Amino acid sequence: MFVLYNSLQFAFLLVFFPILTLFVACGSKYRDRIPARLGAGIAHRLATHKPAARTIWVHALSVGEVTSAVPLLRGLRAKYPADRIVVSVTTRSGKKVADALLGSTADCIIDGPIDLLPVVLRFIKYIRPDLFILVETDFWPNLLICLKKNGIPAILVNGRVSEKSMILYQRLRFFFNPMFQCFSFLSMQTQRDKKKMMLLGISPEKLPILGNLKFATRPQISSHSLSPIAGLLPKDRIIFIAGSTHPGEEQILIEAYCQLRTIHPELFLLVTPRDPNRAREIVDLAARHGLLASLRSSGVFLPADMFILDTIGELVDFYAVADLAFVGGSLVNKGGHNPVEPATMAIPVLFGPHMEDFSEIADDLVTAGGAVGIIDKQKMTKVLAELLNDPNRRARMGQAAQKCVLERHDIITNHLDLIGKFL
Repeated sequence: MFVLYNSLQFAFLLVFFPILTLFVACGSKYRDRIPARLGAGIAHRLATHKPAARTIWVHALSVGEVTSAVPLLRGLRAKYPADRIVVSVTTRSGKKVADALLGSTADCIIDGPIDLLPVVLRFIKYIRPDLFILVETDFWPNLLICLKKNGIPAILVNGRVSEKSMILYQRLRFFFNPMFQCFSFLSMQTQRDKKKMMLLGISPEKLPILGNLKFATRPQISSHSLSPIAGLLPKDRIIFIAGSTHPGEEQILIEAYCQLRTIHPELFLLVTPRDPNRAREIVDLAARHGLLASLRSSGVFLPADMFILDTIGELVDFYAVADLAFVGGSLVNKGGHNPVEPATMAIPVLFGPHMEDFSEIADDLVTAGGAVGIIDKQKMTKVLAELLNDPNRRARMGQAAQKCVLERHDIITNHLDLIGKFL
């Protein structure tokens, strides 16, 4: 597989190199990052950082994986203060988040390597890792096989296997299995994930269940930072926030809201689209239902029927001032988004049937009594009406959601114990 993979890569580059070069040169999105992902300047970047007896290389694909890794990286820094931590990230957006969240934790944050053999060897040469940690996904043959050939242990953390991924892994077993066998351990989020990996031929001894790192991504919010946020919302209203929504969900939310506000005028809807560029689309949708929407990007509170958070990085702050939450990407087939953030704020959590990417957390929250699964507008309207009519139930659900998150306090310790076997 290794020889075939690189032979096909070489043939592809030989044929399409002029086109790829022109494509990269003409697009600033790629022109700014491709040289770094090919290893340009990596020797200088790493040479400017402190020498260390050992180096831990942590790789994350994008924003979600970086966010998941933050508490683990902080735990690594606290436990191994003298070691060098290098973080690599594949996507541009993930790199920005890593720079913002890990600037004081990691010794060096770099763009992840393109999986070309000379490039991978160059990264390994200059990083000189004693341990490689991959967060959740982003499996590449050259990287993993070269690490193994160089005797560098590799660990997968926060591993999960969706149904879609399982189909792919089974169909291309010849491609994925050699990569999975390169890991010393693949720590999985749930028993279900472990069983799927075992079906692919991975030894159960290599598949510890350490839980979901997202349970440890508990945001810290100060009352000082919330004052300006609260000033953007109407006073004495029950704030219902819909976080990270996708096309198709806003229609359901707005229709349910219009039905409820005739009975509960105290309710106020706050929608946060996953893509802030869709804000104008949602404003128009609201107008078709007779609602005036105010935009966060305007910078001031304008009297309106609902509020659209069309900025990046503020969702957690708004969860902190809300009374009820819906987690988007779940009424449509997008795998859902992280319910830990609203749960941490001690507010009831609602989500749709498509929480595949957070199935363990969603199940635990429902079992604990901190969340409710809904399937359509009718169920959403019914559940919201019950919660609006019963403030005590709202409080109990919020407390149960927060308790469910806080009880998973040993997740980072369990991961550090596994990592400690190699350091």
